[in-house]
Amino acid sequence: MYTKTEYSDNQLLKMMQQAGLRPSLHRIAVLSFVANSRSHPSADEVYIRLSKQFPTMSRTTIYNALHALVETSLLRELEIESGTMRYDLAPKPDHGHFICRKCGKIYDTEMPDGLMSSVSPDFCIDCIDIFYKGLCPMCTTEQH
Repeated sequence: MYTKTEYSDNQLLKMMQQAGLRPSLHRIAVLSFVANSRSHPSADEVYIRLSKQFPTMSRTTIYNALHALVETSLLRELEIESGTMRYDLAPKPDHGHFICRKCGKIYDTEMPDGLMSSVSPDFCIDCIDIFYKGLCPMCTTEQH
């Protein structure tokens, strides 16, 4: 499995500045939560978690922050489940995702070797999404 790096607020602030995005308390909080989350949260999950820390923060603020972070390529939108956008930190090594059909957890996975060599060089690829679905080790163990 892919190992996830923990990002400090200073690292994230520097990333925002390099991307030309004005840092605000809410944007830093959203970016920090997504970057350091292992769950690839949806906008609602970000709102639920951060509204405890920032009681006056609205859903609109969360959606606006997510949109700005996606537009500046700091976050990626993932549509692993139909109709639900989830978020992941964009500037990290390429990786795939595994979603457990039973518990719903999402895990980062290594990218398959030789993936790019299977595509003609005539194509200009700007995004690759690899999604696996099945049962995670915990749910597999529970079934036996």
